[in-house]
Amino acid sequence: MNYVTDPYNGLNFYELSHVWGHGAPSYPGNEDVIMYRSVKHGQHGVMTNRLKMVMHTGTHMNAPIHMIQGGAGLADIPLECLFGNGVILHIPKKKWGLISIDDLKNTEIEIQDGDFVVLVTGWHQKYSDSLEYFGESPGISKEGAEFLVSKNVKLVAIDTPQIDHPLATSLAGHRGGPLMNRLEENYAKETGNNPKKDHPEWNVAHKILLAAGGPTIEQVGGDIDSLKNTRATLIATPWRWVHGDACPVRLVAIIDPTGKNRLDSGG
Repeated sequence: MNYVTDPYNGLNFYELSHVWGHGAPSYPGNEDVIMYRSVKHGQHGVMTNRLKMVMHTGTHMNAPIHMIQGGAGLADIPLECLFGNGVILHIPKKKWGLISIDDLKNTEIEIQDGDFVVLVTGWHQKYSDSLEYFGESPGISKEGAEFLVSKNVKLVAIDTPQIDHPLATSLAGHRGGPLMNRLEENYAKETGNNPKKDHPEWNVAHKILLAAGGPTIEQVGGDIDSLKNTRATLIATPWRWVHGDACPVRLVAIIDPTGKNRLDSGG
């Protein structure tokens, strides 16, 4: 297991985010991260970077306003949706798999009311600028998203490029798509199914989750394999951005192996 232990209290901290920076895989149709040093140590003894990017790059948080008109922006996400207890669930899926309501009901560790939920399909291991990572990934089904909302979950995170199945996004023939050529053709050829009948609604799972008022995190990674089917305390640190739709986020899991720690009373 890869983690850092606090020498004072014995808590174990796990990184659940991919490394971000120049060359980070960007969603098809989006610009790459453009970054350069505008001030350099060799010139001024200090360094400053400038960057241009689409916020939905790498491990990132989505606010409700991303999909829901009039929804909360990043600055309006309640603090209790950024820090709390939850479950990290291993639900392995292969190419074009769907996380169903049965998958979520029959987990090794039960989802409790008000949990943070992190879904690990194994797709984080394919994180790259590739047709496979973006176009063949699993996603959450409509019924799966509805089940998570019924459990009043505060945050949903997943290790895939997007919440939904890629055939339910603009990567295929929805809303300005297809952004990936031959995706629908390849799906029909390999599955024998009509992609528009299998996935008729655009980003349906993501809209259901965001309409419930909580944030989502996509492209989870880091040391997530160390925590499959584990309960943990989770911390997400997005920008406090008014009307912000998304931004890179650091997601950290905390385990207390001793069971002796507590939050300070503030006295």
